[in-house]
Amino acid sequence: MRDVWRTSSGMFWPARRETRRPRAVLMACATLVLVACPAFAEVLPARARALEHMVLQDCGSCHGLTLKGGLGRPLTAEALANAEPEGLALIILDGIPGTAMPPWRPLMTEDEALWIANYLKEKE
Repeated sequence: MRDVWRTSSGMFWPARRETRRPRAVLMACATLVLVACPAFAEVLPARARALEHMVLQDCGSCHGLTLKGGLGRPLTAEALANAEPEGLALIILDGIPGTAMPPWRPLMTEDEALWIANYLKEKE
């Protein structure tokens, strides 16, 4: 009976060593879900319109009104093709020290910065 153990209520269950693998798989799946969640960050439609306006007005003042470059680099989908959205979101939030790129963290959430990053990568 080493492969089973008895609970205080008299039920028999598989030995703990047999249940570790499913537990490890469950933990691995939960970790993947938590890591992937930022990629699915949702922004309400009204806030999305405000963020789109911010991109065109505030970002456009340095990156060009068509986002094809100016004082700042181009923000076109082609120019950002190899950039990860999470990395772009960090640049949006924290800026780039020593450059004209300011930090926007005081004005938006991480989800909103990720929304902008995805918007820029998908915008034609």
